Amino acid sequence: MVEVYRQWRILMIRQMITIDEEKCNGCGLCASACQEGAIAMIHGKAVLVREDYCDGLGNCLPVCPTGAITFEEREAPSFNHEAVAQNMEKEMPAFSCPGSKTKIMKEQHKTTPSEKVNLEKPTSQLGQWPVQIKLAPPNAAYFNGCDLLIAADCSAYAYADFHNTFIKNHVTLIGCPKLDSGDYAEKFTEIFANNDIRSITVVKMEVPCCGGLDYAVKRAIEASQKIIPLAVVTLSTEGEILR
Repeated sequence: MVEVYRQWRILMIRQMITIDEEKCNGCGLCASACQEGAIAMIHGKAVLVREDYCDGLGNCLPVCPTGAITFEEREAPSFNHEAVAQNMEKEMPAFSCPGSKTKIMKEQHKTTPSEKVNLEKPTSQLGQWPVQIKLAPPNAAYFNGCDLLIAADCSAYAYADFHNTFIKNHVTLIGCPKLDSGDYAEKFTEIFANNDIRSITVVKMEVPCCGGLDYAVKRAIEASQKIIPLAVVTLSTEGEILR
């Protein structure tokens, strides 16, 4: 019987993972995916050993081959930012960042089938600013009536033609569930609820760190009580579309 460690911290009702011991096959993929160290392999089974290390984003969820990991809302210690790796915590500066000022840079050109993309002089397809999830204001005019792209920030480096394939004709938001503090779902819910979003495309990497991105979007769609078409694209680290 393993007793889960509970540090002296304020208990709160929050989203946590739960692991079904009967379904767990002991592969250890979830423990590897959890970079905070909340999961350990004990006697051949995955165990949540540090509740205060679990951020509730579920990076472990998509790698579990047997469906042994699910979410539940229950009483647990608050997530201990200070105890996990220091580079996970990125505090926003107290002053107003000039780079967060909203602007629409240009009207995006709608390419007709008869037109050819100029590969010799590629042009940016980004049509709005800012692009960081944490910086974008939920009431920005460009959200209303848009096709929204929500992408893991590594994806643009992995996929060579990212602008023409994904950004073109979309409003773009990027972020990293592992490095950004907090839960994206609350921000997404506000954006979805207060704007007429025509469609959402999520582009994420195959690495476990991206596991919480599309899950946050799905939770936000449900919370916003909207019906929004959703497509999820997964890229390999070699830049190939996996699914």
